[in-house]
Amino acid sequence: MLARDTTGLRTVHVAGSGGADAGRTSLSVRARDAVRQRIIDRRYPMGARLVEREIAEELSMSRVPVREALRALVSEGLLELLPHSGVRVRSLDRTDVRHLYEVWEPLAVQASRIAARRVAEAAPEEPAGLAELRRLLGSAERAAADGEGAAEVAAHTAFHEEIVALGGNPLLARTMEQLSWQLQLLFGMREEPAHMRAQHAAVFRYIAAGDEESAAASTLLHVRDSRAVAFKSLFGDAALYTESA
Repeated sequence: MLARDTTGLRTVHVAGSGGADAGRTSLSVRARDAVRQRIIDRRYPMGARLVEREIAEELSMSRVPVREALRALVSEGLLELLPHSGVRVRSLDRTDVRHLYEVWEPLAVQASRIAARRVAEAAPEEPAGLAELRRLLGSAERAAADGEGAAEVAAHTAFHEEIVALGGNPLLARTMEQLSWQLQLLFGMREEPAHMRAQHAAVFRYIAAGDEESAAASTLLHVRDSRAVAFKSLFGDAALYTESA
């Protein structure tokens, strides 16, 4: 997902879209995308208080769409409400990271299994989603070689989302959508070791071969390695979450 908006609202345009309400929706989506990207690339660091008026001035728009954008980002889990008023960028502690991986692990494993099944069912034809997975792997490798960490994170996040899309299960897609931006925030906070890039390639190979169980097993290994890397990078303690590995 290279800055992908999975809600589909990004296709709304002000011109000819039905008047003031549609125009405001478009502005709120623009504001949400802009604030979200600033959170992901850490221009708005964890724990930072976001002031509606200041963001409106920064984005050169009124406060109404900014207010709507901040509410949407609270729902996405990137912002949290302050006790009395306002919002701040959510800080991820050990418990937050543990909960996130507890939910993502089974979903990611099942997504790879389903994607491989769809490939096997389509044989000898190749589903279009495989070409996109291949492209995203290439994008991530180029970004890593160029030292573009944010682009690599975006490509790898998109890789996992494209696996879900390839499976064609709308319920799984909606569930994963709720985790998407929190995962991208987490991925951007830790290093991406070379062996984890190789794991993405292995997951792709098994999916492309239509091998459900190998795709699932390689994904499980990858998610658990990702979890260990996250704990070591963020908290200096990979052992916190190795008991179930």
